[in-house]
Amino acid sequence: MATKIFGDMLKELRLKRELTLRKFCLITGVDPGNLSRWERGVSAPPSDELIERMAATLGLEQGTDEFDDFLTAAALSKGRLPKKTLENEQLMAKLPVFFRTMDGRKLTEEQLDALLEIIKENL
Repeated sequence: MATKIFGDMLKELRLKRELTLRKFCLITGVDPGNLSRWERGVSAPPSDELIERMAATLGLEQGTDEFDDFLTAAALSKGRLPKKTLENEQLMAKLPVFFRTMDGRKLTEEQLDALLEIIKENL
């Protein structure tokens, strides 16, 4: 289940910060039932605004890999591409090649080189 990606990360970060479910909910204003459903991957992640508020509560700083990974996990769990990916026109142009490759289709040398170059530029 795709929603597990975000839920697992959320729970792991919350426990790492030694925040109980109830304490985290008090700080963020989130309903405990909703938080439990997100962590178990039963419900899709909440709004982007709430995700960013939860990230701040978890001590994730904007611009860090951990913050970006959290937002990416939330987007993927909603069945969306991450915002950074959508904003990168060069990467978006190459995604069809990437998805074909993931489906087991062969890439030409030129396509593979172009894809690798884009990935390197975005690391």
